Amino acid sequence: MIVSLDGRKRLGQVFTPDEVARTLARWVVRRKTDRLLDPACGDGRFLACHAASTGIELDPGNAALARERVPGASIYIAEFFKWASSTSCRFEAAAGNPPFIRYQHFAGKTRQLALELAEKIGANINGLASSWASFLVVTAGLLKPGGRMAFVVPAEIGHAPYATPVLSFLCSQFQQVRVVAIREKLFPDLSESTWLLFADGFGRSTDAIELSLFDRFASFAWTDQPTRRVAVSSWRDTGYRLRKFLLPETALVTYQSNASKPGISRLGEVARTSVGYVSGANEFFHLRPSEVKRYRIPGDFLRITIRRSRQLPADCVNRQTVKRWISQDEPVMLLDLTDAQELPSEVISYLNSERGREVRNGYKCRNRDPWYAIPDVRVPDAFLSYMSGGKPALVRNNAECVCTNSVHAVFKKNGTPLRAIQRAWSHPLVDLSCELEGHPLGGGMLKLEPREASNVMIPTDDPKFTPAEIRILKDAVAEMRGWRNYA
Repeated sequence: MIVSLDGRKRLGQVFTPDEVARTLARWVVRRKTDRLLDPACGDGRFLACHAASTGIELDPGNAALARERVPGASIYIAEFFKWASSTSCRFEAAAGNPPFIRYQHFAGKTRQLALELAEKIGANINGLASSWASFLVVTAGLLKPGGRMAFVVPAEIGHAPYATPVLSFLCSQFQQVRVVAIREKLFPDLSESTWLLFADGFGRSTDAIELSLFDRFASFAWTDQPTRRVAVSSWRDTGYRLRKFLLPETALVTYQSNASKPGISRLGEVARTSVGYVSGANEFFHLRPSEVKRYRIPGDFLRITIRRSRQLPADCVNRQTVKRWISQDEPVMLLDLTDAQELPSEVISYLNSERGREVRNGYKCRNRDPWYAIPDVRVPDAFLSYMSGGKPALVRNNAECVCTNSVHAVFKKNGTPLRAIQRAWSHPLVDLSCELEGHPLGGGMLKLEPREASNVMIPTDDPKFTPAEIRILKDAVAEMRGWRNYA
């Protein structure tokens, strides 16, 4: 029986290479009599590595494949959290590759039960967590004292806010916690990078996370000596970002020492960064000049808008930029009716068009009054790209444009000149700070949320950097871009 690709995506399933499964199972199983649990066993690749195995699988097709592969294993067709809430079984070992389902789709009663079980065990995972977080915590609760577990995990364990309670829980419940970061992707077809997690000695605790770094899995040799021992207190002081410790210690010390150097500010101290507006129906509310002419929309109800980062020029959006967009008939004219006291007949006709009657029933439109009034349409001082390959672009807004939530809006504060902020933005300290305060999105991209942007360090008052410091910063930038697979 073959499980469809759509079904695998829906269930967050990615089958693990046999070599990876064998490595994790070899470490986690110590004795032939150990019972091994895989909480989402798929086609049974981990179960095949040890005779005394138990697998839980939601998809009957995958369960059938697992039974064919490992006839002697105990395999339950069940939703894992429901099974875990009623079982009395306890295990010496657990290993697997838990489903990666983002919170938007990991919903309903399943998520509620998962969060309740995690809380009962001692981990307060919030509702924005992806599914793997609950799988790890609830699985740990099924181990016997002294038990071990080993899992494939997304690399976002090194930076995602919801990974913090997971790692905190593991440190409070295991004698040893080790994260193995692997630069080359274990799953080349996925945009998401994956690492490995090992935990030993359930029922005890540790005050440090062991971090091992490898360029590729093929060169991964298990060793009792971690690359770095990260004290939980140090992890906390870096904003609970294990990813920062991918840097050589000299580079991390250089970066952290600049935080208190005179002339260094955080972006949040000199500017406020926020998301742009959400129209709810971009193709309807964003018009081309030719459409404006056809529908005879008055100019008083139109704003020039930045729809996406790639639209931004290198330095400044000015009148010449806008003229070029208009001459190219780009869809850059936002229909802004928020403050309209009285709508002209041309606008009413457009709103009542067939497309207008369709979009007003969309989620965003039907939940605002009136449906066509878009909130949060503001003119910022600058724009900041929040997804980028190299580094986020900071672009002045000299044309009084607005922007969608695909671009960040930047508003200067405390009297700091915007040009000074923009000049500082080219410094290698900023490059590294964007890498460390932002996070990889997959596909080599860097994402910078508003709260992350606020933490970016910028040299606003011309602090002095030695040539050695500049070299360290530049090398560190290249190192971090390599870790997010940016060529």
